[in-house]
Amino acid sequence: MIKTVLHPVSDLPKAKEVYTALLGVAPQTDSSYYVGYEVDGQQIGLVPAGGPQGMTSPVAYWHVPDIEAKLAEVTAAGATVKEPVRDVGGGRLVATITDPDGNVLGLLQDR
Repeated sequence: MIKTVLHPVSDLPKAKEVYTALLGVAPQTDSSYYVGYEVDGQQIGLVPAGGPQGMTSPVAYWHVPDIEAKLAEVTAAGATVKEPVRDVGGGRLVATITDPDGNVLGLLQDR
């Protein structure tokens, strides 16, 4: 299930104003490297300059119970690992893959 969508932004303060107005809620997480909102179970994140992964467009993250198993399954099916599993803090693991057409897809596991 897609529950998280991250958006790369060039100006975090300006983007935060727009998304706060759009979503009608204050950010749940507000730092210099990530601003996150949660609305009706949907998580929307703003990542300055695309973060360390260099995102150039929004990335949808599928929440999975076992990220390593799902990564093995999708790569066996033809996906390519773009960013291997890494811990981003708070017990959250993320990875990104590309499908055969180069679309970036995210996997996310909360421990």
